[in-house]
This record gives sequence, structure tokens and C-alpha cells, in this order.
Amino acid sequence: MKLKCLLSEFLADETGATAIEYGLIAAGIALAIIEVIYALGTNLVAKLQSLATALK
Repeated sequence: MKLKCLLSEFLADETGATAIEYGLIAAGIALAIIEVIYALGTNLVAKLQSLATALK
């Protein structure tokens, strides 16, 4: 009977699921930030190259 109670409490516990959800949200935000930095980085390099060409 005690094992059955422990098993039902374990299945009802949602704290681990919440931690996983927060981890997935953090990973999504990190990917979005990396993508924005990558997009701005390539655009910035192109602008600096055109500026360098114009100065020559």
C-alpha cells in the first residue's frame, strides 16, 4: 500500500516538468538571440566592407 501511495505521489509531481519547460524556453530565447546577432553581424560586415571600398 505504501508503494502505491509513493508511486501516485511521484506521478502527480509536476516540478520536474516545470524545470524542463523553463529549460526549453531558455533554449528558444538563446537561439533567437544567436540568430539576431548572426544576421546583424553579416550585415555589419557588408557595410564595413563597402565603407572600406569607398574610402580607397
